[in-house]
Amino acid sequence: MAKKQTAGRDHLGKLAPEFAKYNDDVLFGEIWAREEELNPRDRSLITIAALFSAGLYPQLKAHLQMGKAHGLTKQEVVETVTQLAFYCGWPKAWSTFPLIEEVYGSEDTSPYNFPGDQDSFNVVAPYPMGAPNDAFAQYFIGQSYLSPLTMDVIPTFAVTFEPGCRNNWHIHKATSGGGQMLICTAGRGWYQEWGKEAQELHPGDVVAIPPNVKHWHGAAKDSWFQHIAQEVPGTNTASEWCEPVDDETYSKLP
Repeated sequence: MAKKQTAGRDHLGKLAPEFAKYNDDVLFGEIWAREEELNPRDRSLITIAALFSAGLYPQLKAHLQMGKAHGLTKQEVVETVTQLAFYCGWPKAWSTFPLIEEVYGSEDTSPYNFPGDQDSFNVVAPYPMGAPNDAFAQYFIGQSYLSPLTMDVIPTFAVTFEPGCRNNWHIHKATSGGGQMLICTAGRGWYQEWGKEAQELHPGDVVAIPPNVKHWHGAAKDSWFQHIAQEVPGTNTASEWCEPVDDETYSKLP
C-alpha cells in the first residue's frame, strides 16, 4: 500500500494549495518513491548536499533526520559536510555541525533512531500515521496513533509511537489460534515478554506473539517507532490489559 503524503497540505493547503499538491503528490509521492532509480538513502544524501550548499538550515535539519532514518550514519554525514565545506563555504559547515550533533546526539550512532519532529517522521514512515489512538489511550504511556489499513481477512493496523511511548503489559487471550503479528516499518522500538529480556526492534523485524503470553511493545525513548499489527484469528479471542511498564524498567533500556 503506497503512502499518501500530507505534509504540504497540512501546512500550506489553504495558503498555497498548488504548491502543497506538488510537494505531496509529485516531489514525495512520485520522485522520492522511484526507488528503482535511486534508493531513499541516496536521495537523502543528495538533498542534504543541496540544502547545505544553499544554506537552508531549517530544511537541512529535517532532511538530516530523514537521512538518519534512511540509514545515513553520523560519520557519513560529517564526512560529506567536511568535503562540501571546500566547495560551498566554510561557515556553512560551522553552522551545520551543530545540527548534526542535535539530530544524531553525541554518542548515538544507531541509524534507526528518529528523534525528530512528527512531520519529518510522517514523511519517512511507509504507512500513514493516522489519528491519535484515543480509544486505547488509557492503556498507553505517551501518545500513539492508529491507522486502519484493512479489515479484510486479517484486521491490520499501522501503529505509530512517539519517542518514549509504550503500551501496558497485556495478553491476547484465545482458547485456540489467536495471538498477534508485529511487522516493524520505521524507527526503533522494543518488545518484551514477561520474564524475558526486552528485544530491540528495527525496520524489517517481525515478531510473532503467541496467545496467552503477557507482553508489551513500544518506541525507544529517543526515537519514533511504527509497526504493523495484525490480530491472528482464533477462538474466544480477547485482550486483557494489565499494569503499565514502570519508568524504572523502561529507563534501563538503551
